[in-house]
Amino acid sequence: MATPTNKPAEWHSPHSGDGRRTLSPRPRVADFLAGLTGVGFGAVTALTFESESSAGLHSAGGWALAATRLSGFWGTYLLLIMVLLMVRLPWLERTVGQDQLVRWHRKVAPWATSLTSLHVLISILAYAQMLHNPVWSEAWTFVLHYPDMLAAYVGWILLLVAAFSSIRIARRKMRYETWWVVHLYTYLGLGLSFMHQIRVGVMFIGHPLTTQIWVWTWIGAGIVTLLWRIALPIVRNLQFGLRVADITEVAPGVRSITVSGRHLDRLAVNGGQFFQWRFLARNLWWHSHPYSLSALPRPPFLRVTVKGLGDQSTALANLRVGTRVFVEGPYGAFTRHRMTRERVVLIGAGVGITPLRALLEDLPENRPVSVIVRARNHDDVVHGDEMKALVEARHGVYHELIGRRDEVALDGTSLNTLAEGLSESDVFVCGPEGFTESVMASLQEVGVPHDRIHFESFTF
Repeated sequence: MATPTNKPAEWHSPHSGDGRRTLSPRPRVADFLAGLTGVGFGAVTALTFESESSAGLHSAGGWALAATRLSGFWGTYLLLIMVLLMVRLPWLERTVGQDQLVRWHRKVAPWATSLTSLHVLISILAYAQMLHNPVWSEAWTFVLHYPDMLAAYVGWILLLVAAFSSIRIARRKMRYETWWVVHLYTYLGLGLSFMHQIRVGVMFIGHPLTTQIWVWTWIGAGIVTLLWRIALPIVRNLQFGLRVADITEVAPGVRSITVSGRHLDRLAVNGGQFFQWRFLARNLWWHSHPYSLSALPRPPFLRVTVKGLGDQSTALANLRVGTRVFVEGPYGAFTRHRMTRERVVLIGAGVGITPLRALLEDLPENRPVSVIVRARNHDDVVHGDEMKALVEARHGVYHELIGRRDEVALDGTSLNTLAEGLSESDVFVCGPEGFTESVMASLQEVGVPHDRIHFESFTF
């Protein structure tokens, strides 16, 4: 593959950092958004109860109908929160990290899906009881005679499909690309369910204030989603104009992709962060994947290092120089801002070494650092020469553990031996899921507090 003449000559030396923009967490903004979420939930509850009357509650099926309205509004509000959690608001995302947002999203999801389903089922049962109709007949009556109810049913089914695809056993059997497409239907499901609330919901009939609040809540969520997930990435990518500049194999099945662009000195990014990468080539343009930078930016260049594990990452080996690249980000809280101690220990394996390499470059120069990497053989150590050079420049300690897990132990005893002052250090861990879990357990065994063990998960 032809190498462009403007390729960076050297990635081994530390980045000077002069004038480089960085990103800092905003915990106060995150706290404000959390409080605003609670206030919104309380407002939804209050508006729902305000529309109820004593006579209505004590009429036939009154309590059941009140329950279905409350479950419907709670479920819909939580669905909006689920969407906003994945919008990746920059102040929130860089404070708690995308992996934490995903965990919150997963915790909210069962409640949102269950409440929405209760709303549908109780509505049918309550009206069937009131009107003395068979359940299936009443369900069909909703479709035939109630405005926008067919669209609402379709929206509910789409939400159920997305929910079932997120169950752990289903996620493991699905390709990332399939899971991603299925979850796009969440937006369609929400859109289809909106109009029936306004046109059929008792709390909106004769309650213009409630209607306005609910409509503007939806409009606000839509604007935020469109702005941060679509408009802002498009504007930034038009500004940067990224293209593939070079592809180099750095380990068996592992390739570094250098991209070049304009105005990258304006890109604010921390070592350890990642972007969502979309390569505008055949069969690749329609989906994006998260890959960490494997070095700090060297304007006009960025570098990402990818291991061929899935369909997209394997296909990247065939990219042509000059291919356009679309990125979203940077994302992630796996950065130096997590540090609370003077000493830092970095532990990595496989392609998980790459964000540690960028993080190492971004650490304050005066911090004592120990780096431990493991691989099956020396050829599998990704960017090992660069890591070693960066550690030596800091007068730190660098260890390569070579061999299978059963041959080279990475338990608490060996970690204490390899990393000086381990129990008084901040420890950053990155690698395959099993490796990360094992190392975290060993660190806790030797007394490293959980809040000083930092990791980031890329599972979907």
